[in-house]
Amino acid sequence: MKAVKALLLENIHPVAQTYLENQGVHVERLDKSLDEAALLARLEGFHLLGIRSKTHLSEAFFEKAQGLLAVGAFCIGTNQIALEAASRRGIAVFNAPFSNTRSVAEMVMAEIIMLARRLGERVIQMNKGQWRKVSTGAHEVRGKTIAIVGYGHIGSQVGVLAEAFGMRVIFYDIATKLPMGNNQAKSSLLDALTEAHYVSLHVPETPLTKGMMGHTQLRAMRQGAYLINASRGSVVDIESLSQALKEGHLAGAAIDVFPEEPAANTSDGFVSPLQNLPNVILTPHIGGSTDEAQVNIGTEVAVALSKYLQFGCTATSVNFPQVDLAFTPGAHRVLNVHKNVPGVLRDVNRIVSEQQANILAQVLATHAEMGYLLMDLDKPVNGNVCDAMKQLPDTLVARALY
Repeated sequence: MKAVKALLLENIHPVAQTYLENQGVHVERLDKSLDEAALLARLEGFHLLGIRSKTHLSEAFFEKAQGLLAVGAFCIGTNQIALEAASRRGIAVFNAPFSNTRSVAEMVMAEIIMLARRLGERVIQMNKGQWRKVSTGAHEVRGKTIAIVGYGHIGSQVGVLAEAFGMRVIFYDIATKLPMGNNQAKSSLLDALTEAHYVSLHVPETPLTKGMMGHTQLRAMRQGAYLINASRGSVVDIESLSQALKEGHLAGAAIDVFPEEPAANTSDGFVSPLQNLPNVILTPHIGGSTDEAQVNIGTEVAVALSKYLQFGCTATSVNFPQVDLAFTPGAHRVLNVHKNVPGVLRDVNRIVSEQQANILAQVLATHAEMGYLLMDLDKPVNGNVCDAMKQLPDTLVARALY
């Protein structure tokens, strides 16, 4: 472990550095992202890479990234990473699917209240010296219906909080999900949109979700409804949303993500068609930007990277088969990442047999193109075994762990 080096970009919380260094990893940490050429030049000699949403890792990057064992995405989304290319090179990718769910869910609920009471406008007016003690267009959220589109970790949390506010909660997801509390599933996006006073989006960026809230979907929402998007900027057609707001079809919106966002976390000159519209809340992609979330994310991903390095655990990987082999006292563990073709396990077992080692435990899991094997042996012949594994034509990675 002492020889392992990690490069952390984009001002990842120091708790990640502390955790990895406590595991014997040498860590370098930068407060910015790097373009592909600069990153490849800087990455030489590093085994782990930590990024957030602004660093893009293309197929070409993985073809050139020598010696890289794993990537940690210190965020929820992994659309900035060419996952299939990483898999082909035997590079595991981990993310943080749980750590900022509460932060995003709380912000969504705060925005719902702000929109319902038109608080953003009142704050602006008061700062201009304008006293407007009026109730026109202000509402309670109790008894209103919220539609959650995408009922994953964040969406389900929003549902729990919204129900606690006395709201009726419906949701739509392309996969069957277990409802929390009294939340009710809807069979189609249209059914959810037409019933709701508030629509909150919590979907990943995929070809299926790109532009999913366009002119037709926005006009399907009920007159005077509100839209909240804290998911991905590509999900909403901003021009169509702007038009729906200007024409009064929608009463307000809260948007935290945009189709194009500045590369730097601090910059000026941002422009959007949604600026200066009444009862519209615009925030700079800060749904998960709380101290608590960043600490949790830093810890969650650092732990996943460490468990992969030390024990070969891929239970939370987004591109590897899910494998976690319990520790066997006195064993010597090796891992093998290989192409998913017939005969690999036979060849690996033959290598172990030739070393006159006994297999104490092993787990093999595969997906379409890749196989992942963890194997515990009774003898410290790991170096010889790994060297022989690397000579097999279908081996991607062979590594001795302990």
